[in-house]
Amino acid sequence: AVSNAGGLGIFAAHNSGSPEACSEWIKKCKQLTNKPFGVNMTLLPTMGPPPDYMGYARAIIDGGVKIVETAGNDPKKWVKVFKDAGCIVIHKCVTIRHALSAQKLGVDIISLDGFECAGHPGEDDVGNLVLQAKGARVLTAPYVCSGGIGDGKQLVACLALGAAGVNLGTRICATQECNWPQSFKEKMVHADERQTVLMFRRLHNTARVFRNEVAKQVEQIESDKGKDLDFSDVAELVMGKRGREAEKNGDPDGGIWTAGQVVGLIDSIPTVKDFMASFMAEAEGTVGMLNQAKL
Repeated sequence: AVSNAGGLGIFAAHNSGSPEACSEWIKKCKQLTNKPFGVNMTLLPTMGPPPDYMGYARAIIDGGVKIVETAGNDPKKWVKVFKDAGCIVIHKCVTIRHALSAQKLGVDIISLDGFECAGHPGEDDVGNLVLQAKGARVLTAPYVCSGGIGDGKQLVACLALGAAGVNLGTRICATQECNWPQSFKEKMVHADERQTVLMFRRLHNTARVFRNEVAKQVEQIESDKGKDLDFSDVAELVMGKRGREAEKNGDPDGGIWTAGQVVGLIDSIPTVKDFMASFMAEAEGTVGMLNQAKL
């Protein structure tokens, strides 16, 4: 839906469940759109055996996908694998130093993620107003702004700061085509920008999630334990199996789910096509307004 509406749609390989299923998802995408799309491969620590990354990489390459996004741990090995296969590689970075390292590895595009983002914002807490402007000063590779983006005015602001475009995550989850439960989407519509929680700060693996009942419990345990916090204290609450079960049951308070501060800008659940049209119209209108303004 995103690609058909003029964006670059990307799905996460591991969400498919296996390399074989990833191959099927790629085939399905090719049936649904004749526009470019990409696949994300995230490299993160797990509670159990690590995913079959090479299997996923093979599925992506053999499936003919030409745009790959990597994220998480050191991508050196995988940048080479995908570049050798002729892919365009995007790498997500939450700091300038990581972006410079990725640039040296030869990635084609940096996704520069500010503190506002969903998921893992890193430990430096630098917001996009500074992060994007610093990127313009020191990066030679093109970069897109990620984290907190939800309307056309922000697109214009990011372009002014030096970004070549923007990445939308949480906002696209609150569209009609997203397979998240309707109850999750409605939670976002009724939320404000304060309705996220930063978990695992004391474990140096910060994650931004929606402030639901489970997240509040985790927050309280972390506060009570203080410096004595161990992951085992919250593991049962945050385990992926619990989150997937909550999603299956349409229970937005049953497990943790990632969401960025952009929830404060979400006030509707449109189709992707309608959202993209209004997003670009707002951006163009903002440019027109600025062209008439005097500094």
